[in-house]
Amino acid sequence: MSVVPSLDETNKSQASIQPLIDLVKSDMGRVNDLILEKAGSDVEMIPEVAKHLIDSGGKRLRPMLTLAAANMCGYGADEIGHVKLAMAVEFMHTATLLHDDVVDESDMRRGKLAARMLWGNQASVLVGDFLLGQAFRVMVDVGSLRALDVLSTAACVIAEGEVLQLSVAQNMATTTEDYMKVIESKTAALFAAACEVGPILAGSGEDKIIAMRAYGMELGNAFQLIDDALDYGGSAAALGKNVGDDFREGKITLPVIKAYERGDAEEQAFWKRVMEERKDVTDGALDFAMGLMKKSNALEDTLEQARNHGAAAIKALDAFEDGPIKSALIDAVEFCISRAH
Repeated sequence: MSVVPSLDETNKSQASIQPLIDLVKSDMGRVNDLILEKAGSDVEMIPEVAKHLIDSGGKRLRPMLTLAAANMCGYGADEIGHVKLAMAVEFMHTATLLHDDVVDESDMRRGKLAARMLWGNQASVLVGDFLLGQAFRVMVDVGSLRALDVLSTAACVIAEGEVLQLSVAQNMATTTEDYMKVIESKTAALFAAACEVGPILAGSGEDKIIAMRAYGMELGNAFQLIDDALDYGGSAAALGKNVGDDFREGKITLPVIKAYERGDAEEQAFWKRVMEERKDVTDGALDFAMGLMKKSNALEDTLEQARNHGAAAIKALDAFEDGPIKSALIDAVEFCISRAH
């Protein structure tokens, strides 16, 4: 059953991240080499666990954004700083995924068994810690105190977002404002930092640094909101995990909030039963939840909010001259939105 509405803008169905991939291909090769090098350890389990997730098919959008932002701002093609920071960003993201799967008790990640299912929760958490440590070692190597500050601050904000998500989990009193604070911290903060460090390395003016941070923040918000919608009617391939996982884990996401707020007493009782009391959480209940979302336009409104954040991301790029990288960054926004098509 699929209830995620198609996007109105037909050009979005043709959106592709390929232009961005092509433009940073050479630098991403250097990033991938560095990833393999820094994931190495004499402790055999560390590279095994790291390789399992690193090789699991993620697009590595965040490090590509770091490279693209640095290149668009004129950072030297022969320099290595942007490559190192891109690797650090990817390690931060990978560590977050390892930790998230333990906290959420997830069985699958990107269509494969989660690392915790193969090596256990303790190994997943500790390997995540190792990757964070390696990320910070590489940040120090770059020698930019401001870039280090941006990424280290992001690490703290992400952790705060995880704790905040725990505090609102299985709580139907969660508001839209509460939830947006969660995703701004948990997801958008790393997108923003990944983009911001590019112009910092390039020595750009404050206007461009602020613009790239805004682009990343808005893109991150849009990305997460699309994920929220996909969990109630997308495909596992588009989502990178099992459809319905948020529902089964009792996560209060924006579509749930909207459907609950617009439901009658009987429908609100259903949401409290499955989300707060964790009773009758079955595939049939998931289908019923999807029906309530369709009835209340919760998914369409979530997608509309994602589109608005995407438009704000594109608007932030007005600070830069037109060119192939700017065009590819616009395409990246449209690609992220089009996953719901």
